[in-house]
Amino acid sequence: MVEIGQKVKVCRLRDRVSSEIAGKLGKVGTVKEFKMTDGSGVGAIVEFDDRSSTWFFEDELKTLEN
Repeated sequence: MVEIGQKVKVCRLRDRVSSEIAGKLGKVGTVKEFKMTDGSGVGAIVEFDDRSSTWFFEDELKTLEN
């Protein structure tokens, strides 16, 4: 379970996504908040070092040790 403020790494992408989001694969960011998805569960909004952010399904993220 990911938590707000936790460092995570994008380890996989579930669906086809834009090249901008695909470029986040392997990147590390911080969970800023949660988002309800279209009935498939809860997503986490992740902010990266460049201040960009997007949401991912929890199973697309790997938590990192702080």
